[in-house]
Amino acid sequence: MQERMVQDAVIRNFEVIGEAANRLSATAKSSASVPWGRIVAFRNRLIHGYWSVDLPLLWDVVVNEVPILRAEVVRLLGEPDGF
Repeated sequence: MQERMVQDAVIRNFEVIGEAANRLSATAKSSASVPWGRIVAFRNRLIHGYWSVDLPLLWDVVVNEVPILRAEVVRLLGEPDGF
C-alpha cells in the first residue's frame, strides 16, 4: 500500500476483472456463487471515483476476497460449461 505504482497496478487489475465480469453471459453469472454485480460495481467505483479510492478497503479486498474469487474462477474454468 505504500508504493503508488503498486496501488495503480492493483486498481488497474480490479478494473480489468470488473470489466471481464461485466461481459460474462447471464448463464455464466448464474452458475457461480460469485457476487458478479458487486465486482462490476467495485470496478465502476474505481473507474469513476479514482480520486477517492479507500486504500485500506482495497487491501482488504485483495487479502480477503480475491483468493475466494480466484478459487471460484479456477473451479468454473475446470467445468465443461465454465466460461
